[in-house]
Amino acid sequence: MTKLNQILAVEKGVKSNTQREITDAYHTLQKSALLSGLSRTYQPIDDEGEQLPAESTRVQVKADEVLRQAASTLTRLFDVTATKEWANTSAKADVKVDGETLLRDVPVTYLLFLEKQLVDLHTLVSKLPVLDPSETWTLDPSTDAYRAEPVKTTRTKKVPRNHVKAEATEKHPAQVEVYYEDIVVGNWTKVTFSGAMPAARVRELTERVTKLQDAVKFAREEANGAEVVDQSTGEVVFRYLFG
Repeated sequence: MTKLNQILAVEKGVKSNTQREITDAYHTLQKSALLSGLSRTYQPIDDEGEQLPAESTRVQVKADEVLRQAASTLTRLFDVTATKEWANTSAKADVKVDGETLLRDVPVTYLLFLEKQLVDLHTLVSKLPVLDPSETWTLDPSTDAYRAEPVKTTRTKKVPRNHVKAEATEKHPAQVEVYYEDIVVGNWTKVTFSGAMPAARVRELTERVTKLQDAVKFAREEANGAEVVDQSTGEVVFRYLFG
């Protein structure tokens, strides 16, 4: 008994072979010289006239034979595809993760869809932004974002100061040098917020997607192991078309 995975294994080859042969048939039928034949004989007017050899060209390609060959090639493709599609309607399997059945009796076509979607989802999840590990983060209910510990910094202001280098005398004024001193005039309190995720959460989500990917692949292999009934649709179609 043929199994669906066996049909899938030969389908690609049958498709490429059919495409090549039908393309060749199309190009062959465009070469009018191959479909043309000729027979020409010469008869002199009297017996003493010059005798010339006959000329002939055989027909190398017959359109009906090309059609018959095309029909034969396409019949194989039609039958393989029909067998696969009929089988796909009944090929099903459960998706199980860690012994738990997530989805029951999933058609193989939907499993293929899931498999493709999970590849894209894995890319998305694995690239999620991660919180800066150098900070301590807590979830802030008021903003629904992560909040780092407050960081305090001071604000300073330059204030001029006088430095007396020499006291005043009866003959000379005092020698004074002006310099500036940084004086703390206030404090900044900075709180950083982030919409990124903890690294542990990103790892957990990535692992879950990976597990589901493996489960879907396993289910697809199981579904593709279902036995199929060989379908014969091509003969009926081409008997009508070219019969």
